[in-house]
Amino acid sequence: MSSAVSEDVVATVEQLIARARAAQRVAEGYDQARVDELVAAAGWAIIEPARNRELAELAVADTGIGNVEDKVRKNYRKTFGLLRDLQGAKSVGVIREDPVKGLTEIARPVGVVCAITPSTNPAATPANKIINALKGRNAVIVAPSPKGWATSQRLIEFIHGQFDRIGAPRDLVQLLPSPVSKAATLELMRQSDLVVATGSQANVRAAYTCGTPAFGVGAGNVAGIIDETADIQLAADRVLRSKTFDNATSCSSENSLVLIEAIRDRAIAALCQRGAVLLNTEQKARLQALMWPQGKLSPAVTGQSAQVVAERAGLSEIAQRAPTMLLVEEDGFGPAHPFSGEKLCPVLTLYRARDFNDAAAVVQKIYAYQGAGHSVGLHSTKPERALQLGLTLPVSRVIVDQAHCIATGGSFDNGLPFSLSMGCGTWGKNNFSDNMNYRHYLNITRISRPIAENMPTEQAIFGDYFEKYGQA
Repeated sequence: MSSAVSEDVVATVEQLIARARAAQRVAEGYDQARVDELVAAAGWAIIEPARNRELAELAVADTGIGNVEDKVRKNYRKTFGLLRDLQGAKSVGVIREDPVKGLTEIARPVGVVCAITPSTNPAATPANKIINALKGRNAVIVAPSPKGWATSQRLIEFIHGQFDRIGAPRDLVQLLPSPVSKAATLELMRQSDLVVATGSQANVRAAYTCGTPAFGVGAGNVAGIIDETADIQLAADRVLRSKTFDNATSCSSENSLVLIEAIRDRAIAALCQRGAVLLNTEQKARLQALMWPQGKLSPAVTGQSAQVVAERAGLSEIAQRAPTMLLVEEDGFGPAHPFSGEKLCPVLTLYRARDFNDAAAVVQKIYAYQGAGHSVGLHSTKPERALQLGLTLPVSRVIVDQAHCIATGGSFDNGLPFSLSMGCGTWGKNNFSDNMNYRHYLNITRISRPIAENMPTEQAIFGDYFEKYGQA
């Protein structure tokens, strides 16, 4: 890149940032009611049925990823769920008083947010980040995947239309101009006040090293366990729903399923009853050649249906059966066994386990290769097994008896916050392990007032230690 082009990139980003800062200064003067109008306006921009469908259709047409009906559902549920979470939440002025500790917490904006978003969700993910940012009285500039640029642009046009209705500044929400380049995205990261990055691990690593405070998410490669106590039919229903939703574009869709030996045959039969097809060794090899031609997952399969994947792999006899999922058996882990990694399409890897402890050990090996920190699924009637996984596996979430990709990012029938950005903790090289939510878009100022002194004696602190080990 020449210095002239570099200077142009810097100047373009500087202009976006200047406009964003001017708009953000306006929003900083808003009270809670006005902020909640902003949030409602941005939410209605994507939820209104005609706009929602237009965005879903545009996303599939431009990216070639996923399917329209599931994107319509995703745009609605993830946005509506987020609006439910934000309803009544305080994000302006005093948000908490603790008279016992003499503390008052005040919500403050972070400023201008750079929102890095993926091609897999070019409407739902930007909408989620925009709404959370607005809740904190921030401005936000979206840096979409090049494939998803037109969808993100249309979303922001819809948001601007709603802003016009309520008299809010359009520059609170902006878009990096097309064609989106790595240089422009990096410069936007550098000039913003906060980066929130969802998508490729290259973008996440860039966010963490750009010099601006950043939240980034870890790699997906979810494994699920079906144990001997599970309701096999319900478990199969949940796995099917999760693994086929939007053609498995979600980082929360299962990539591997660990089946305890006692129920293995029944579980596979239940999946096959729901349209899944178990590949033989030769068919698996042909599929592997399509999916990892140079050792890297091919975009030819990303977000495609099982039928399309089978066709492209030359498995016409299977494609003709219109399979819901393609199942492959595996017993290894790591780069030499690519089916142990993330696949981003309805291909599900099956592992055997002798018992539950062995199943947990298999998941541990999968995550040693890829997916550490994200989550694990469990289908079981023994609640202590979920606790065991939570205490021992490198995961931020244990999803019990649910359709994993629906549940992990928050659902109306669980208590997780609605989000499309899931922190994976230090296991996934992230600095947070929550579902990203509006509080991540806030600075919080604390006022401390004097209270009655509360200083314990040394005996209160060291008594148990002294009693056991003495005072030497």
